[in-house]
Amino acid sequence: MYAVQPDRAHALHQAEDPASLRFRAAQARDAQACAPLMFASGVREFGFFLGDSAATCIEFLQFAFTSKHGRFSYRRHRVAVTADGTVVAVLAVHDGRTTWFDDPHVVLMLLLFFGVRRTVGMLLRGLVLESELPAPKSSQTLIAHCATHERMRGTGVFTALFMDAMRAGLAHEDRDRQIVLDVLVSNTRAYELYRRLGFVELPRRGPISRRLPYELESVRMQLMRHV
Repeated sequence: MYAVQPDRAHALHQAEDPASLRFRAAQARDAQACAPLMFASGVREFGFFLGDSAATCIEFLQFAFTSKHGRFSYRRHRVAVTADGTVVAVLAVHDGRTTWFDDPHVVLMLLLFFGVRRTVGMLLRGLVLESELPAPKSSQTLIAHCATHERMRGTGVFTALFMDAMRAGLAHEDRDRQIVLDVLVSNTRAYELYRRLGFVELPRRGPISRRLPYELESVRMQLMRHV
């Protein structure tokens, strides 16, 4: 159902370590493996936005991942893979200077997958969600969809993938650009991981929207370059 079968995942957990993994830009053919991981990176957020079952959310992400454009596109993602090509971690990089077409493209993807009637409700919920998880400013690069296969968590895989993304371009961004990400207040494990990577919490802009479940309260964090 998810990225790898349980017996295969168990073998990964026993045998793989970050030093043995490869890191590369995602490809359209990675959709089946990446979609469950993307969903796992924001189960509550996707559930609120799409208002559907986990299986349907994953199907939509798999559909949108194969597109050449938009925030769910394979072109925005990097993956960690094992020697046999199994995807075990993913993250997305959204440059705020190039995301101006993201919203219209999401509308298109929703219309094609869900139809007009259901898309209207999703867009309304999306506007509420964006009040808590804003799109990156032109001066920001947003890291998103951060996920590691459940049997590989705590092994340093995501840290290795993030460092690869830094080497692949993030570390060479203009000095004035901010590298940011969002994390649920309740996700203390991820919060501590991001702290270890050098991210610090930014002040809130305002209270959480009354139309948004409190379980979706998030904080935005910024990477401090001296770390």
